Amino acid sequence: MYSMQKQEFTISAYTENTIGLLNRITIMFTRRRINIESLTVSESAIAGISKFTIVVNDLEDRITKLCVQIERHVEVLKCFYHRNDEIVHQEVALYKVSSEALLAGDQIEKIVRAYHARILEITPTYTVIEKTGHKAETQELFDKLNPYGVIQFIRSGRVAITRSNIEKLSEFLKERDRVQTVLDKQK
Repeated sequence: MYSMQKQEFTISAYTENTIGLLNRITIMFTRRRINIESLTVSESAIAGISKFTIVVNDLEDRITKLCVQIERHVEVLKCFYHRNDEIVHQEVALYKVSSEALLAGDQIEKIVRAYHARILEITPTYTVIEKTGHKAETQELFDKLNPYGVIQFIRSGRVAITRSNIEKLSEFLKERDRVQTVLDKQK
Protein backbone atom coordinates (compact mmCIF):
# COMPACT_ATOMS: atom_id res chain seq x y z
CA MET A 1 0.00 0.00 0.00
CA TYR A 2 2.64 2.55 1.07
CA SER A 3 5.83 3.13 -0.84
CA MET A 4 8.92 1.97 1.03
CA GLN A 5 10.96 4.74 -0.57
CA LYS A 6 11.30 8.29 0.66
CA GLN A 7 9.50 10.77 -1.55
CA GLU A 8 8.51 14.42 -1.45
CA PHE A 9 5.15 15.27 0.15
CA THR A 10 3.39 18.55 0.73
CA ILE A 11 1.46 18.66 3.99
CA SER A 12 -1.44 21.11 4.31
CA ALA A 13 -2.64 21.75 7.86
CA TYR A 14 -5.64 24.05 8.34
CA THR A 15 -5.65 25.69 11.74
CA GLU A 16 -6.97 28.44 13.94
CA ASN A 17 -4.48 31.30 14.21
CA THR A 18 -3.06 30.56 17.67
CA ILE A 19 0.15 31.76 19.32
CA GLY A 20 2.66 28.94 19.75
CA LEU A 21 1.02 26.50 17.33
CA LEU A 22 3.86 26.78 14.81
CA ASN A 23 6.33 25.75 17.51
CA ARG A 24 4.19 22.81 18.65
CA ILE A 25 3.81 21.55 15.08
CA THR A 26 7.50 21.85 14.19
CA ILE A 27 8.44 19.99 17.39
CA MET A 28 6.41 17.03 16.06
CA PHE A 29 8.72 16.87 13.03
CA THR A 30 11.82 17.18 15.20
CA ARG A 31 10.75 14.34 17.49
CA ARG A 32 10.25 12.07 14.47
CA ARG A 33 13.52 13.24 12.90
CA ILE A 34 11.72 14.46 9.79
CA ASN A 35 13.45 17.43 8.18
CA ILE A 36 11.24 20.27 6.96
CA GLU A 37 12.40 21.32 3.49
CA SER A 38 10.09 24.34 3.36
CA LEU A 39 7.36 25.83 5.52
CA THR A 40 4.87 28.56 4.67
CA VAL A 41 1.99 29.79 6.81
CA SER A 42 -0.69 32.05 5.39
CA GLU A 43 -4.38 32.86 5.45
CA SER A 44 -6.59 30.33 3.67
CA ALA A 45 -9.68 30.92 1.54
CA ILE A 46 -11.78 30.50 4.70
CA ALA A 47 -11.88 33.55 7.00
CA GLY A 48 -10.09 33.00 10.29
CA ILE A 49 -8.35 29.81 9.14
CA SER A 50 -4.60 29.63 8.50
CA LYS A 51 -2.91 27.15 6.19
CA PHE A 52 0.47 25.58 6.94
CA THR A 53 2.18 24.29 3.79
CA ILE A 54 5.07 22.02 4.77
CA VAL A 55 7.36 20.17 2.35
CA VAL A 56 9.11 17.00 3.54
CA ASN A 57 10.94 13.98 2.10
CA ASP A 58 10.03 10.79 3.95
CA LEU A 59 8.12 7.52 3.83
CA GLU A 60 4.39 7.75 3.19
CA ASP A 61 3.41 5.71 6.24
CA ARG A 62 5.40 8.07 8.50
CA ILE A 63 3.73 11.11 6.90
CA THR A 64 0.27 9.55 7.33
CA LYS A 65 0.96 9.00 11.04
CA LEU A 66 2.37 12.51 11.39
CA CYS A 67 -0.79 14.05 9.89
CA VAL A 68 -2.91 12.11 12.41
CA GLN A 69 -0.71 13.48 15.23
CA ILE A 70 -0.96 17.05 13.89
CA GLU A 71 -4.77 16.77 13.84
CA ARG A 72 -4.77 15.92 17.56
CA HIS A 73 -3.99 19.56 18.34
CA VAL A 74 -7.21 21.26 19.32
CA GLU A 75 -6.44 24.27 17.07
CA VAL A 76 -5.93 22.09 13.98
CA LEU A 77 -9.07 21.54 11.93
CA LYS A 78 -7.67 19.11 9.37
CA CYS A 79 -4.34 17.92 7.97
CA PHE A 80 -3.77 16.46 4.48
CA TYR A 81 -0.71 15.34 2.57
CA HIS A 82 -0.21 15.30 -1.19
CA ARG A 83 2.26 13.98 -3.73
CA ASN A 84 3.65 16.51 -6.21
CA ASP A 85 1.39 15.29 -9.04
CA GLU A 86 -1.68 16.09 -6.92
CA ILE A 87 -0.86 19.79 -6.47
CA VAL A 88 0.10 22.95 -8.32
CA HIS A 89 2.94 24.66 -6.49
CA GLN A 90 5.33 27.56 -6.83
CA GLU A 91 8.04 29.40 -4.94
CA VAL A 92 9.27 32.98 -5.27
CA ALA A 93 12.96 33.84 -5.38
CA LEU A 94 14.60 37.26 -5.15
CA TYR A 95 18.11 37.98 -6.44
CA LYS A 96 20.05 41.14 -5.67
CA VAL A 97 22.81 41.89 -8.17
CA SER A 98 25.05 44.86 -8.69
CA SER A 99 23.54 47.48 -10.99
CA GLU A 100 27.05 47.96 -12.34
CA ALA A 101 27.02 44.32 -13.52
CA LEU A 102 23.59 44.86 -15.09
CA LEU A 103 24.72 47.98 -16.96
CA ALA A 104 28.09 46.54 -18.02
CA GLY A 105 26.46 44.56 -20.81
CA ASP A 106 23.27 42.84 -21.83
CA GLN A 107 24.10 39.37 -20.42
CA ILE A 108 22.06 39.74 -17.22
CA GLU A 109 19.11 41.19 -19.14
CA LYS A 110 19.23 38.23 -21.56
CA ILE A 111 19.31 35.79 -18.65
CA VAL A 112 16.36 37.52 -16.96
CA ARG A 113 14.32 37.30 -20.18
CA ALA A 114 15.33 33.70 -20.90
CA TYR A 115 14.19 32.61 -17.42
CA HIS A 116 10.95 34.60 -17.52
CA ALA A 117 12.03 36.56 -14.47
CA ARG A 118 11.40 40.25 -13.94
CA ILE A 119 13.25 43.21 -12.57
CA LEU A 120 11.53 44.65 -9.50
CA GLU A 121 13.84 47.52 -8.62
CA ILE A 122 16.87 49.26 -10.04
CA THR A 123 18.94 51.64 -7.91
CA PRO A 124 22.38 53.11 -8.62
CA THR A 125 23.99 50.32 -6.54
CA TYR A 126 21.80 47.22 -6.89
CA THR A 127 19.06 45.60 -8.93
CA VAL A 128 16.43 43.20 -7.55
CA ILE A 129 15.20 40.38 -9.81
CA GLU A 130 12.21 38.14 -9.10
CA LYS A 131 11.58 34.62 -10.38
CA THR A 132 8.51 32.50 -9.67
CA GLY A 133 8.74 28.77 -10.28
CA HIS A 134 9.77 25.45 -8.83
CA LYS A 135 12.86 25.15 -6.66
CA ALA A 136 14.97 23.73 -9.51
CA GLU A 137 14.05 26.68 -11.77
CA THR A 138 14.90 29.32 -9.19
CA GLN A 139 18.15 27.54 -8.37
CA GLU A 140 19.07 27.35 -12.06
CA LEU A 141 18.58 31.11 -12.41
CA PHE A 142 20.77 31.64 -9.33
CA ASP A 143 23.48 29.50 -10.95
CA LYS A 144 23.30 31.61 -14.14
CA LEU A 145 23.38 34.96 -12.28
CA ASN A 146 26.02 34.03 -9.71
CA PRO A 147 29.03 34.55 -12.03
CA TYR A 148 27.86 38.20 -12.33
CA GLY A 149 27.94 38.64 -8.55
CA VAL A 150 24.72 37.83 -6.71
CA ILE A 151 24.83 40.00 -3.59
CA GLN A 152 21.79 38.43 -1.91
CA PHE A 153 19.48 35.52 -2.69
CA ILE A 154 16.32 34.31 -0.95
CA ARG A 155 13.70 31.75 -1.87
CA SER A 156 10.27 31.51 -0.26
CA GLY A 157 8.67 28.35 0.96
CA ARG A 158 6.27 26.47 -1.25
CA VAL A 159 2.73 27.65 -1.81
CA ALA A 160 0.39 24.99 -3.18
CA ILE A 161 -3.18 24.22 -4.11
CA THR A 162 -4.66 20.85 -5.02
CA ARG A 163 -5.44 19.84 -8.59
CA SER A 164 -8.71 18.29 -7.41
CA ASN A 165 -11.94 20.19 -8.04
CA ILE A 166 -12.94 19.48 -4.46
CA GLU A 167 -11.55 21.60 -1.63
CA LYS A 168 -11.06 18.94 1.00
CA LEU A 169 -11.26 21.36 3.92
CA SER A 170 -14.57 22.81 2.71
CA GLU A 171 -15.99 19.30 2.36
CA PHE A 172 -14.71 18.37 5.82
CA LEU A 173 -16.28 21.49 7.37
CA LYS A 174 -19.62 20.87 5.62
CA GLU A 175 -19.68 17.29 6.90
CA ARG A 176 -18.72 18.40 10.41
CA ASP A 177 -21.53 21.00 10.38
CA ARG A 178 -24.01 18.38 9.11
CA VAL A 179 -23.05 15.97 11.90
CA GLN A 180 -23.27 18.77 14.49
CA THR A 181 -26.76 19.72 13.22
CA VAL A 182 -27.91 16.09 13.55
CA LEU A 183 -26.47 15.91 17.07
CA ASP A 184 -28.12 19.21 18.04
CA LYS A 185 -31.50 17.92 16.80
CA GLN A 186 -31.11 14.76 18.88
CA LYS A 187 -30.70 16.80 22.09
